[in-house]
Amino acid sequence: MNKARHNPLNSGLAHLALLTYTAIALFPVAVILINSFKTRKAIFGAPLALPDAQSFSLIGYQTVMKQGDFFLYFQNSMIVTVVSLGLILLFGAMAAFALSEYRFRGNTLMGLYLALGIMIPIRIGTVAILQMMVATGLVNTLAALILVYTAQGLPLAVFILSEFMRQVSDDLKNAGRIDGMSEYAIFFRLVLPLVRPAMATVAVFNMIPIWNDLWFPLILAPSEATKTLTLGSQVFIGQFVTDWNAVLSALSLAILPVLVLYVIFSRQLIRGITSGAVK
Repeated sequence: MNKARHNPLNSGLAHLALLTYTAIALFPVAVILINSFKTRKAIFGAPLALPDAQSFSLIGYQTVMKQGDFFLYFQNSMIVTVVSLGLILLFGAMAAFALSEYRFRGNTLMGLYLALGIMIPIRIGTVAILQMMVATGLVNTLAALILVYTAQGLPLAVFILSEFMRQVSDDLKNAGRIDGMSEYAIFFRLVLPLVRPAMATVAVFNMIPIWNDLWFPLILAPSEATKTLTLGSQVFIGQFVTDWNAVLSALSLAILPVLVLYVIFSRQLIRGITSGAVK
């Protein structure tokens, strides 16, 4: 059992599979970035070719900066994403700790109830959510998006983090209690540092759907002051004419925060994904 757990071959295969998947997933991103620096003719003539002296063009980025308030859209997306992720990680970790640490009546039912959120898409309740936001006066506010995205990400966060928290040594937590640490101190000072890989995994898995979402910004916050970057990029897509240079440039700028987050959390992300594969 111990040999299988620490077998370097299993770990190497898991890392190789993850790197292969990453390369495949990043290929469309590379194509978008390359074509954002090319003329319209070059985009359709040779989409996989690198830009050269004849095909290189910055017209798309110039259009993005001139048409629409790009920096406002970027700021709105950043606020919504960062605040939503913070609430998801905080409340998700606290709920996961309670479910994994304490035994109480309805513990299993509560876990199953939260797991239902993974299987049932939140978009099914779009009409009810819109009515709720209208009744509370939160339409065309970033708070509406933050609340929806927090509710959307909590089930997956609780499901992943609870499994990792069950692996934290009971002896360590009991030692903290003997030393007089409160349950909050045990949670924040002992448990959370040990589940950082899982926290990074939850953050990355939730950031991409939130950052790239078009549905809820279009329904709940379509005003110019609350537009997100993804919704603001739709101004370049028309029914009859599409400015592909501007669309690709806007998408390239929208991809940058996701890539930066992946680079920052890549080591923790790989540890969080492969920890169960090498046991």
